[in-house]
Amino acid sequence: MNFHSPVIKKLPSKFNIGDKAIGNNNPCYVIAEAGSNHNRDLKTAIGLVDAAANAGCDAVKFQSFVGEDIASEFQNKFTKLPKEFKKWGKNLKNFYEHCSLPDNFYEPICDHAKERGIHFFSSPFSEKAVDRLTRVGVPALKIASFELVHLPLIRHAASTGIPLIMSTGMAGLGDIERALDAAVNYGASQISLLHCGSSYPLGPESANLAAMETLKNAFGVPVGYSDHTLGIGVPIAVATLGGSLLEKHITLSRKQDGPDHNFAIEPTELISMVKLMRDAQLAIGGSRKVRQLEEEEHLLRGRRSIFTIHNMKSGEVLSAKKVKVVRPGIGLEPMFLELLIGKKVNKNIPADHPLSWDDFVE
Repeated sequence: MNFHSPVIKKLPSKFNIGDKAIGNNNPCYVIAEAGSNHNRDLKTAIGLVDAAANAGCDAVKFQSFVGEDIASEFQNKFTKLPKEFKKWGKNLKNFYEHCSLPDNFYEPICDHAKERGIHFFSSPFSEKAVDRLTRVGVPALKIASFELVHLPLIRHAASTGIPLIMSTGMAGLGDIERALDAAVNYGASQISLLHCGSSYPLGPESANLAAMETLKNAFGVPVGYSDHTLGIGVPIAVATLGGSLLEKHITLSRKQDGPDHNFAIEPTELISMVKLMRDAQLAIGGSRKVRQLEEEEHLLRGRRSIFTIHNMKSGEVLSAKKVKVVRPGIGLEPMFLELLIGKKVNKNIPADHPLSWDDFVE
């Protein structure tokens, strides 16, 4: 499968985000998506950083927008807010303003993330947001699914030289190729893709995780998944399938008031998710079918070998009625039984003796 242009072929199959290697069977890079679940409260935002760090995530991610940069006040049936969202604004512009990350939060969040040993970055929704994040010194920029066709934004983000993570919800291969081509032509040299389903929440039957392999084969870059399903089952499947990155929405409590809390996972769930993902990826191992070191102690105790039933005198001929195949496996293996029948023993042998080649006349 080969959908990409020659310029995209130059993109690497692995690279680093900060001190973390991405792609080529490196551990899955787990991103805790704080989104707008900070509720415009710095203490809550810091708590989300702590939750991500405590769970062993590699990064915590927010979203960078202000109302006027992301939406107009125009209204029709497509922009009409759901009934439950109207308490946060009368139109899309008001709604996004209510959910935006205050400008004075960036430095405290970034500083606290560094203290906790976790990456902080964000999804910019405007060129101004790209510049703001560049000044903070983020190790990556995330292009949200809805922005994948916003080529001017992608070009501006690419021009920073910061690694890009591009989400692909709702996109076909052509959309992705155009976005990658725009990024590469404006200076991006390290890009990963996230397969995604843009519904909140998304049913697991719509996750279609097999498409990760399609993206990997088509574009040759590290590929992962941005998850909007409920629970932690799908992220574990992503790790099992060898996903290079995983993004999952988090909240301090689903009981909090806000548009993204209801489908996010809470800190205790996040801890379980990361542990199970790490275990799942470790379990993939290699493709060779070999005995594992941990199996060695069970090998002799659990397998069978050939034992005598009665005492045998030197020169006596072995017959099937004189032996049994039992545990432990410290004697000759059962596969040699037919070969041994009719052979003479070269010494007196006691009952319940594990037979070896040294017990027979050559």
